Amino acid sequence: MARINDHYLKLKAGYLFPEIARRVSAFTQENPSAKVIRLGIGDVTEPLPPAVVQAMHRAVDEMARRETFRGYGPEQGYAFLREKIAEQDFARRGCAIAPEEIFVSDGSKCDTANILDILGPGNTVAVTDPVYPVYVDTNVMAGNTGPADERGAYGGLVYLASTERTGFRPELPGQRVDVVYLCSPNNPTGAALTREDLTRWVRYAQEHDTLILFDAAYEAYITDPAIPHSIYEVPGAREVAIEFRSFSKTAGFTGTRCAFTVVPRSLTGAAADGSRVDLHRLWMRRHTTKFNGVSYVVQRGAEAVYSDEGREQTRRLIDFYLGNARIIRETLGGMGFEVHGGVNAPYVWTKPGGEWRSWDLFDVLLQRVHVVCTPGSGFGACGEGYIRLSAFNSRRNVEEAMQRMKEGFRL
Repeated sequence: MARINDHYLKLKAGYLFPEIARRVSAFTQENPSAKVIRLGIGDVTEPLPPAVVQAMHRAVDEMARRETFRGYGPEQGYAFLREKIAEQDFARRGCAIAPEEIFVSDGSKCDTANILDILGPGNTVAVTDPVYPVYVDTNVMAGNTGPADERGAYGGLVYLASTERTGFRPELPGQRVDVVYLCSPNNPTGAALTREDLTRWVRYAQEHDTLILFDAAYEAYITDPAIPHSIYEVPGAREVAIEFRSFSKTAGFTGTRCAFTVVPRSLTGAAADGSRVDLHRLWMRRHTTKFNGVSYVVQRGAEAVYSDEGREQTRRLIDFYLGNARIIRETLGGMGFEVHGGVNAPYVWTKPGGEWRSWDLFDVLLQRVHVVCTPGSGFGACGEGYIRLSAFNSRRNVEEAMQRMKEGFRL
């Protein structure tokens, strides 16, 4: 008999977003004439930038000719893309990241999960609360936690409360931790870590020999010039941090899949005997063993994001979604909601007055105004009472959803 991974049995009933989909599906089956507007899951709605589409068309044409056809590419990613990333995402911001330290992949969600392959058992792991559920669930799957308590918190994890009191930015742990997940701009709260915040975290990591897993999937939405786009803008971060980036929300690649992870050569971890081991070498071994690389066509599309036309078109795309976020912020604020985020991120983190619970608010919005949100409690105990609204939708849908909120929801 095949033995299962018993750690999966510790997971809560379902991953947050499938549970949302289940409830929405049940509602639409019972109410087939209802026009549901989805502001829950952060999936983009607008077409790929024209420069990206044109580059992909050219790449497809290459694949149709014997002399330019390509089979397996380099698992780490084609040099033409990694060189563009190193130059434009990092060198232009004063970060010393080499193309060889960049690993192209099919998604930062995958990479933030797969990074656990090169980390051993027994690490003390810290996550923010609220938190992107993937960080928690994959640690459960890997056996790094105990069971969940009645609030959904897993034994063995260190939860760093990020509340209105802290500006939804996590405070440093009161104990030593081996690994900490940071996300900035944050999903779900939209809060962005300042240079001072990141400097404190890098110093903490240096003092405590802590590995920072830094998720910067939404860095393109930063509008405040004082906020760093990369943790490597902080001196010393190369020795303590791995950074994850994505083209999904930046350039609309949710359906084409392309991202990258940066593992500096100067970053090390401890082996069982206490010796220091190069994490770049371990990730290279894992990446090349378990992954055959992102398709050539998609990587040519990602390369086009860095062209003059691509940068301009991508900027317009991001500005469009931030415009949606502004509409959501202003509408809900005018209704008396407590509103956060939506300035340096495509998410608005909000709650009405009163003693609403997150899933109750989800159900009321779905049933009363046919708008889908994401319950804040699905991101952790500190998210209870809040909901997350996504700016990823058409302008018409966002405006209609907000009009429905004004007309159909009363505090």
